[in-house]
Formats: sequence, C-alpha cells, structure tokens
Amino acid sequence: MEDFQVLEPELDCHLPHQGQIRRLFHGRGGCFAALNDVVIDAYPPVVIIYLYAERSTQWVQLVVQMLEQRLPRPLAAIVLQRRYVTGAPVEVVWGALPERLEAEEDGLRYQLRFDSAQNIGFFPDMAVGRQLVRQRAAGKKVLNLFAYTCSLSVAALAGGAKHVVNLDMNRAALDIGRHNHQLNDIDLRSTSFLAMEFFKSQSKLRKLGPYDLVICDPPASQGKSFNARQHWPKLLRRIAPLVKPSGELLACMNGPIYPAQLLDQLLAEHLPEATIIERLTPNDSNCGGNAFPDIDGHGETALRLLKFAD
Repeated sequence: MEDFQVLEPELDCHLPHQGQIRRLFHGRGGCFAALNDVVIDAYPPVVIIYLYAERSTQWVQLVVQMLEQRLPRPLAAIVLQRRYVTGAPVEVVWGALPERLEAEEDGLRYQLRFDSAQNIGFFPDMAVGRQLVRQRAAGKKVLNLFAYTCSLSVAALAGGAKHVVNLDMNRAALDIGRHNHQLNDIDLRSTSFLAMEFFKSQSKLRKLGPYDLVICDPPASQGKSFNARQHWPKLLRRIAPLVKPSGELLACMNGPIYPAQLLDQLLAEHLPEATIIERLTPNDSNCGGNAFPDIDGHGETALRLLKFAD
C-alpha cells in the first residue's frame, strides 16, 4: 500500500530509546495526505494506534506487524483506539496490557488508564508545556485550569512551586491526578483539587488567589460546557483578574480544527494587558526530532506564554 511507504520511514525516525515516551507517527498535522487520520504513540512497553477514521482490519494488521518488527523489546501490547466511534473504544490487538502502566518523562511518573475514558491521562504533545512550567514554577502559586490528571501540576511542584490549585470538572481524573502526585512523592498539602466547572468557580478561585502563574489548557470541546471558538473569549476575560501583576499565563490550544493563529488573535483581542513573551509548539520540547510535523499550524498544540503588566 502506498501509505505504508510513508509510514515505515517515519516510524523508523521516531523509535523510542531506553523506555522513552514518543510520538511515533503524527498524521493530524496534514503532512501525510493519506494518513491524516492516524496517530501512533509509544508508552513502553505499550504502543497505542489512534484512528480518527475507519480503516480495514487488514490495514490494522499490517501496521501491527510493522510495529512488532520494529519496536525495541520488551513490548507488552499494541492497543487500537477508534476515535471516530462514539465512546472511542479501546481494543488490544497484540499482546496483553500490563496490570499497571505508567508514563515516565524527565524523571517523573504518571498513571495511564485504559478503561472507558476517551483519553489515557497523558498527552505527549504537552511535553514542552511540562518542561516550561517546571522551569518557571519555583516559589510560585500556580493555578492549573482544566487540570485533567494533573501532569502540569506534578511538573510545577517538581520545579519548586509553592502551591498548585488544580481545577477540573472530572472528579475521576482528579483522583488520578492526586495519585500522580503520590507516585512522585509530592506532599499533597502543597496542592488542592477542585472538582468544579471553571465558569462557576470564580468566587472560590479568587479567594485562593491571586496566582503567579496560571495554566490554561482546555479541551478543544467538552460538550456544552466548553467549545473553543465560543468560550475562549469569556475564559480569557475571567482569567485576567486571577493573575498577579507581573504574573504569567501559559495558554494552550489544541485540535486540528483550530489554527495556531486563532489563539494569537484571541489573546490580542481579549487580553491586551498581557504580552506574549514566548511562542511554542510540541516540537520545541527536549525530546528531540520533528515528532509533530505540521503543514500550516493546524493539528498542532499551540502554546503561548504571556506576562501581565505590573
């Protein structure tokens, strides 16, 4: 098949070493016309194939064979997730899942989940965000919005943050986030977990604030509670009063339907009191290599670090 002539060399460029988490193939950036619906991630000893459109059983079997032949051992399982199907079902297509599986990045560990959740609890394209937060968090009070399983909180506290407030409406995800802190021997007294919806939590957040650093990494869509085009303007206006003078905001927008330029436009229009001091993409992480190729700013996670006026 013609698309395998593209997939094979790209996989060979991004094979993991020494148990590294790696994006093995990134089709969502539009650089591989026949494979825009395919993403493959390695969480040694497990590999996950994400499909955003239907593929034949034969195609899946050939990819599994290709991965089995190329990936370093030990390899425990290859998992397929059909993101185009309601509920995004997960199927083990080779091997068997370990009873317990954790991601490890920069010496920190994060629990992975392969239950009924659409996401496994960890996003490789946010490595650059975790690195940035870890570098800038020392001594700071941090607000981590849309925290999910709190990987950015773990990174902040590993970098010396004074306290982190994690907010997410998904209580089960926050429970995993609490466990992620314990996995890394982080004192839970240095963090808070609020199972609340952001737009209904302003009073609580103001009482706990203000914050030296706010992290805003919302999902592209979260049912009726959050839609990027509709809710980002309101979100930015609500964030501004929570940030200290000279404080910082790490704003992240993901999803191939939204160009990176949209985030710049929203920030300029709705947060004029803050200046963008750094623009980042997933390829700016210290993992090395162009693991997240992108044709025109679609399909990548856009990160902007802003500093507020005194």
